[in-house]
Amino acid sequence: MANPSIMIRHLSFTIVFTLFSVLAFGQKDTLTLSNSDVLVGTIEKMDRSILTFSTSYDDSDFKIKWREVKKIKSQRQFIISVTDGERFTTDINSVNTKENVVVLNVEEGTREYSLADIVFIEPIGKSFFSRLTVDIDLGINITKANNFKQLTSNVNATYLAYKWRGRGLYKTVLSRQDGAADINRMDAELGGEYYLPHDWFIQAKAIYLSNDEQLLQLRSTYQAGAGYYFIRSNTMFFSANAGLAYSTENFTDDSSDRKSTEGYLALGFTKYAIGDLSVGTNAAIYPSFSQSGRYRVDFNFDMKYDLPLDFYIRLGLSYNYDSQPVENAADSDYVFNTSFGWEWN
Repeated sequence: MANPSIMIRHLSFTIVFTLFSVLAFGQKDTLTLSNSDVLVGTIEKMDRSILTFSTSYDDSDFKIKWREVKKIKSQRQFIISVTDGERFTTDINSVNTKENVVVLNVEEGTREYSLADIVFIEPIGKSFFSRLTVDIDLGINITKANNFKQLTSNVNATYLAYKWRGRGLYKTVLSRQDGAADINRMDAELGGEYYLPHDWFIQAKAIYLSNDEQLLQLRSTYQAGAGYYFIRSNTMFFSANAGLAYSTENFTDDSSDRKSTEGYLALGFTKYAIGDLSVGTNAAIYPSFSQSGRYRVDFNFDMKYDLPLDFYIRLGLSYNYDSQPVENAADSDYVFNTSFGWEWN
């Protein structure tokens, strides 16, 4: 006859092992891809149509295009945003009887959404740095004629939280050429958006510009307003916002400093997942209330091609126009650049 104490110890070990297995493996997230592959691991996030997924058998995270995901199952809690502007704290599980459909457990019960309606997924309790995305790129242009040299640099940081998004940007262009004056330009931006229900948002931003072409030692613009997303999906954003702005300008010559109270109207468009290509553009007009007949225009275009290992090639265009520049200054300035960079997130 078996020793009762041994049987009890064996039973206790079995129970503990079973509980450990459930805790260790039962909470794993599961993906089924369009090619019928099944991945078991951890959903790190889904943003800009890319799902980041980690597994125990690979040190590197998988970067999976969202359209390649057919089924998803997880009992963990996420912050999930959908195309109708709603945000939920919920788990996410595919409906077995419906293709490409997931069910979200929300306060009033359950809701079904197509996978295409999911804008982003962020696990609850993630650290500060896991919500941060940073792009760093450099560009160098050298031509033999006139010994022309140009160096461009760009640092772009974005932080995404449950109800808001923060963004910082710093760009420089330094140009040197024999027989001509050096040309320098600096663009910087710091701002954020707070998301309201039904695709509305409020925005505040500080914008700084320095460029030799318009004799601007520094233009500082502080603006606040409200906006609306006409399109907001995991592959495309299109928004408009308007509000009030206040700018101060210091010049490199003897021109007097200027201050201006302005309105502004801005449009923004971003398209992701065009293969490995993404494009974005925004345009803003600033009619002055304190200087009759004056208005300014800012335009930016950005195209980014993703390479392996989070590297990328970027092509950018920035344009600024002032209908009433100071004496001896150009009414417009633009810069076109290409650069090579790396994204950390």
